[in-house]
Amino acid sequence: MAVPISRAAISDSHVFFNSLSHTAGLLSIPKKRRLMVSASASVSATSEVNPLRPEVSFCFGTHLIPHPNKVDRGGEDAFFVSSYNGGVVAVADGVSGWAERDVDPSLFPKELMAYASDLVGDEEVNHDPQILLKKAHNATTSKGSATVIVAMLQKNGVLKIANVGDCGLKVIRKGKLIFCTLPQEHYFDCPYQLSSEVITQTYLDATVSSVKLLEGDTIVMGSDGLFDNVFDHEIVSTITQYSDVAEAAKALADLASNHSKDSNFESPYSLEARTKGSDVPLWKKVIGMKLTGGKPDDITVIVGQVVSS
Repeated sequence: MAVPISRAAISDSHVFFNSLSHTAGLLSIPKKRRLMVSASASVSATSEVNPLRPEVSFCFGTHLIPHPNKVDRGGEDAFFVSSYNGGVVAVADGVSGWAERDVDPSLFPKELMAYASDLVGDEEVNHDPQILLKKAHNATTSKGSATVIVAMLQKNGVLKIANVGDCGLKVIRKGKLIFCTLPQEHYFDCPYQLSSEVITQTYLDATVSSVKLLEGDTIVMGSDGLFDNVFDHEIVSTITQYSDVAEAAKALADLASNHSKDSNFESPYSLEARTKGSDVPLWKKVIGMKLTGGKPDDITVIVGQVVSS
């Protein structure tokens, strides 16, 4: 994310930081604080069967593609998925402006996600994603900042979401978009962010929402590298083409990557930029030119399908 700098107990969790390909079955690994595994996976979060009232959980597919200039470092996004309760998922997008201060922008989101992963089962968190953000942010000591979104699914199907900045989550039901989070920003290209600075946004600034999910619903969560380059109708049409969540996540990430490199593509980012007053110089407008193109960035995609436990 090339933007200005604004001023426990757990069971079965994966923390992802790089872009290697990997497939996993059920989450059944011991607790590890900074588990360095891959960013393309299929993960199932399960819960016990209630014979009177079926409970639900997530089956996750994930994929991460680093910015073309950051492939050797694995990019500056981080995320985790967990089987705790009905499933917990989070994405943090490091703010690359910290590189101008000789600070590695990937360290803050990695540590933030590692602590959040450790704390999902914490008694004080009590299934509240906003409190999870609070405790993970307080524990993080690395310099830097990040936008972040956390979603926690209860076994009764209620998905609780806390979002700071421009990572996002969308819910698709029977081929239609029924819910989406909205980005928070100070001004164009400067989103809200949790930071190591004294003056910063906090968990209290998070947009908190909840939505009742049904078996068969699909969530799409990602960093702005996805949503700046792929329109909602493209997300819906792509999701409906795949029954496998890992394949769907990869397809969306690949689509976002292709759009981000296309200088002629009318991307969501270029459309918003023009709406907010950013465009080509006047002399180019006179000859019919306008700002177009995708936005090269780290791209994180998580697809979660709601299944009956």
